Amino acid sequence: MILTKILGYILIAAGLAAIIITCFYSYNIYMGKTSAPIIFQIPVSVETSSSDSQGLQGQIEQTVQKQLSQILPPAVFSKILNLATWSLFAFILIFAGGTITNIGVKLVK
Repeated sequence: MILTKILGYILIAAGLAAIIITCFYSYNIYMGKTSAPIIFQIPVSVETSSSDSQGLQGQIEQTVQKQLSQILPPAVFSKILNLATWSLFAFILIFAGGTITNIGVKLVK
């Protein structure tokens, strides 16, 4: 009986610690104090241009790519993907912490 209550309190503390630590790291990431874990990294493409060998289609494609990279740099896409990945991971950790805390509450009762 006493062992289950002690285990319950340990689980409550562990679950709350997981939730609090995840929220702390999320706050730091979204406030810009630390960077999100780098999972996705879009490589920088090397431009090779030979104007004589490219046709009209190639020139149009190159111009469109250049304009798109000026509007939205490729680094923005990787940052958005990394933040989305962190958000998913944080959601999983918070959900797991809540479940662990719930099990601890049931053991205490």
